Amino acid sequence: MVWNDLFVAGVPLVEKVLRAIIVYVVLVVLVRLAGKRELAQLNPFDLIVLLTLSNTVQNAIIGNDNSLVGGIVSAATLIAVNWTVVRFMYRHERLDRLIEGDPVTLVVDGAVLKDRLDAELITVAELEAAAHRQGFASLNEVARAVLEPGGTLSFIGRTASGGHAAGAVAGAQNEILARLDEIRAALSQRPASQQ
Repeated sequence: MVWNDLFVAGVPLVEKVLRAIIVYVVLVVLVRLAGKRELAQLNPFDLIVLLTLSNTVQNAIIGNDNSLVGGIVSAATLIAVNWTVVRFMYRHERLDRLIEGDPVTLVVDGAVLKDRLDAELITVAELEAAAHRQGFASLNEVARAVLEPGGTLSFIGRTASGGHAAGAVAGAQNEILARLDEIRAALSQRPASQQ
């Protein structure tokens, strides 16, 4: 009796595969409709939804089957479908952009683009918290903040004069190198007895 429960699927294997594929496609569409925010910038309510979502769709995937074989077939199907979709999207950039969307700029030179935050359902407080996690004291230090298609927030810093931080670093590096050259020149001009 136990062996039968473990290794004999309660529903046909073809049905198991179809169930997993259908649930996968529906979840991809639902997550896309929910917006990029749901992918990476989770608040406690989003986390609760994601945790209960897996339990909610479990029966849709496995059907009337608690067998080991049925679970393995469903899991293998989900992994195979995802593997196939990722490789297909890699080769079809236009379709990938249609499904994942385009990056959205949220901050330009310290100015928050409120209409874009509203469209993505991100509050200023959430944006500030993400900036703090990346080392910015305030959004005024941000030259550009972008919500990427995968749901992550990317920040590029700016200097007090409004230029990008990378330019400031390069400028400081050039100043240090110039100062080192001056020191070397001064040392090479000193008499050997003073060195």
